[in-house]
Amino acid sequence: MTAPQYINRPVFSLAGGLFSLAIVIGVSLTPGLAMVGGAPAADSAGRSVVMILGSHSTVCTATAIARDLLLTAAHCVQPDADYKFADAVPGQPPALKDIAHIERHPEFDLKRLFAHIATADVALLKLAAPLPARVAISPLGGENEQVSVGDMLIVAGYGVAVRGTDRLDGLVRAASLTVTGKPGSLQIRLFDPATKGVTAGLGACTGDSGAPAFRKESGRFAVIGLVSWSTGPNLSAGCGGLTGITPLQRYRSWIIDTARALGSALPP
Repeated sequence: MTAPQYINRPVFSLAGGLFSLAIVIGVSLTPGLAMVGGAPAADSAGRSVVMILGSHSTVCTATAIARDLLLTAAHCVQPDADYKFADAVPGQPPALKDIAHIERHPEFDLKRLFAHIATADVALLKLAAPLPARVAISPLGGENEQVSVGDMLIVAGYGVAVRGTDRLDGLVRAASLTVTGKPGSLQIRLFDPATKGVTAGLGACTGDSGAPAFRKESGRFAVIGLVSWSTGPNLSAGCGGLTGITPLQRYRSWIIDTARALGSALPP
């Protein structure tokens, strides 16, 4: 198997300082295609999805789980870099907002991740100020959340729409993907039900690391996992094949306890 791609790598440049609004984001005035593979732009599933920028020219996706707390992948927030919440409004340059505190799960191991072994790829970002009112809050999935082969999950992120591009358009993109393989509490694999990972299809790509995997529960989109990696078709390098998800069930208690310690109120 070709090594999975960890998809928080740089897709833009930062010029003139640690964080500059001269980031190369081609902000679109009209909705475009979604993720790689051409899914529609996110609707209500994308209202809690936000963008995180790093001082090493990285971009990741996160989910608002409280008015001042974001959930993302641990590999998106390395100790040797600084990060900002990018308040992205289509048609405008993103306003960069401060992150006051970052907590990575204590069992996260970057070496294990690079060795393609499942790890606690989960982190919380405490914001210095509350999110804008237009950003919705997503609840966590239940403590006994289970998925089975054939289940459909919605993945929504700010990543590129075309593999290999070096520009983002500031739009949240969503794809309905099918659970495949042997899902468990350490890892879930998803693919486009139309292509089954054999040919290029829908999937997470560069900039989608940390993106939520949603399941609709009681009329709400509950986040049950986070994007950690991707492959191209037939397990090649790239995107559009498999999308690798870190399930939250095993780490749910840590998320709740850490949110409480940070003074953030999670929805019921």
